[in-house]
This record gives sequence, C-alpha cells and structure tokens, in this order.
Amino acid sequence: MIVGVPREVKADEYRVAMLPVGAEELTSAGHSVLIEEGAGLGSGILDAQYEAAGATLVPDAPAIWSKADLVVKVKEPQASEWPLMRAGQTLFTYFHFAADEKLTLAVIDSKITAIAYETIRDARGTLPLLTPMSEVAGRMSIQEGAKFLERPQEGRGILLAGVPGVAPAEVAILGGGIVGSNAAKVAAGLGANVRILDVNLDRLRYLDDIMPPNVTTLYSDRHTILESVERADLVIGAILITGARAPRLVRRQDLARMKPGSVIVDVAIDQGGCIETSRPTTHREPTYVIDGVVHYCVTNMPGAVGRTSTYALNNVTLPYVLQIARQGWASMASASPGFAEGINIDRGSVTNEAVASTFGLPFVRWDAGASPAARAS
Repeated sequence: MIVGVPREVKADEYRVAMLPVGAEELTSAGHSVLIEEGAGLGSGILDAQYEAAGATLVPDAPAIWSKADLVVKVKEPQASEWPLMRAGQTLFTYFHFAADEKLTLAVIDSKITAIAYETIRDARGTLPLLTPMSEVAGRMSIQEGAKFLERPQEGRGILLAGVPGVAPAEVAILGGGIVGSNAAKVAAGLGANVRILDVNLDRLRYLDDIMPPNVTTLYSDRHTILESVERADLVIGAILITGARAPRLVRRQDLARMKPGSVIVDVAIDQGGCIETSRPTTHREPTYVIDGVVHYCVTNMPGAVGRTSTYALNNVTLPYVLQIARQGWASMASASPGFAEGINIDRGSVTNEAVASTFGLPFVRWDAGASPAARAS
C-alpha cells in the first residue's frame, strides 16, 4: 500500500500525521510512505529523519494525493485540498463533519472513504484517537483563558490563582468529559474555584471523588448553567456528542448576565460550539468580543503545541495506520464495530447517523458485504 502524509495547510497548524518511527514501521512491512517536504518542521522533525526511516520525500501535496492509496492527516481537508481527493482513496484524519456542511458535501462528491479519528471507539466504548487531543485542549483551555483574562487582552484583569487577601477566579466548565476534567485539574491546580457541570451523575460522582476540594460538581440544567456563567470569570465549553453538533447551552441573551471582561473558551467549536455566539477563530486572531465577553474559539487548539500534540496523537494513530495498511480498512471494520464507527462517509454515502441527521442527508448503514451502490438503493 502507498501511504501519503501531506503537510497540514490549516492556518497555524503545526502538527504532522506521522513520525519517522511510523514511516520505518510501514516501510519495514513492505509499504511505501510518501512524506511532503517540510511536513514535520512545525513539530521539530526534519525531512532527513523521514528519509533515514525509509520514507520518500515528495515536493508538493498533489504528488501525495495523486499516488497515495491511504492519506493520513491531522486536520480535515481544507478547501484547497478538496480537488485533490480521488475516488476510491481512503482519508484517515479528524473530520468533525457536523460543524461543516461544505466539507461534508465535498467529501461526498469526491467518492473517497472518510475515516474519522474522532468517532472510532475501542472495546471499552471510549474514543481512543480523540482522547489525547482532548487532554491537550482541556489543559490548554485554562492556559489560554488565563492569558485572555489579562487586561491588555480585553479581559477582566483577573489572576486565576488570586493572591493572599484577594479571591481567586471563578471557573465554570460545561461538560465533565476528557476536556472538562483536564481543564478542571489545571484550573484547580492554579488555585481557582472550579465548577464542573454535566448531566451524567455517575461521571459527576467519579469527578467528585478524584478532584481537589476547590472543585465542585453540579448537575447541568438551564438554571445551574445560568447561575454558573453569571458568577464565572472564565467559562470553558467542553461538550461532546460523538459525531454530532454540540448543543448550544449558553444563549446570546445570557451574555448580559456575565461579568464584563469575562472569557469564554469554547473547546467544542470543532463540533460547532456550545455557545450560541461562538464562531471559529485562528491562533493568529484567536478572540473577539461580544457584549463585553471575550470569546476564544480556535478550532485547532492543540496545533499551537505541535510537538507535544504530534507525539501524543501518533502514539494512538500509528497502530491503526499499520493495521489498515496490513489488512485494509474494510476488513478491520468487519471485525471491529468500534472501528466501523469511524467510517463517516464511504464513496458517496453518509455512513454516520449523526452527520446525516445534522444536514438532513440520507443515512446508509455501513455494510461490509454491500457495494456503495447496493447500500444506497
């Protein structure tokens, strides 16, 4: 199999989808690995390291897309990459389709097979390829929130930790999953008063057991959300419904209840955001202000810490890439329902129910024994 790794072209994206060790493992198994020149530089990995591992360097992205059977990326294909996708090709990356109808339609039209990191499940029912980036984003959310609470960044001028004689900041975290729990650890470690809101009482009991005393767990309902954002200096949006658009828990009119200069970090922006006023931003222009509230909605937060994120991501993606190359994605999906959940679009058919529902598209359940035409009929 020919495996291709293009350089990421999303704004301020410094991750790369394969480490030299991945190239070495694949080439040792008899596969060909094509790496676009400069693909690893944002993560501190030189072209020479890939060459030493057996990969072939190619000068540009079209050379990757035109030859590779399996393209491995970090972020969803950008508009400039859509014309490069070939029918029958497999693309393995983060897609977050529910946040982007144009991307969804472009992938349908391309007739590729789109396997999304973020919806693959393991034997325990967890999301192994989403977890490490959720850990990074959760921890970064507090780091970024603390920065934008500073007055020169249009924030309230609040130090999260406070000082003796001055109260620490109030942090409200909407969602107690991987993002939320990692955000809470960092915020609590800095000394802030933290609230975690979730609708899963078992999860809240678990968090209540493991978190320090300055973290309070609360059942999430409309009244609790309003009370929490009203008192918060920093709000973290950490909601995830696998494959689907995030529910909007904070409405436009709710901003009037918030403190002037308070900050929202909407980590759920990859899935459309859980704050009504959220819209995608970039690392170069990360924030905007609505009704006196600073919004930070960068869609690729882990990309800013490319080296950490690249290694964390490759730790979990490489075994899947090796297995796809060895036995093919269809064979893997037939044997593993959890892996099959990663198949979001297959050669023109939407095979993820949440994505189909989001955009009112026909849903076709993936079936190993049926051709795309048969499944669509």
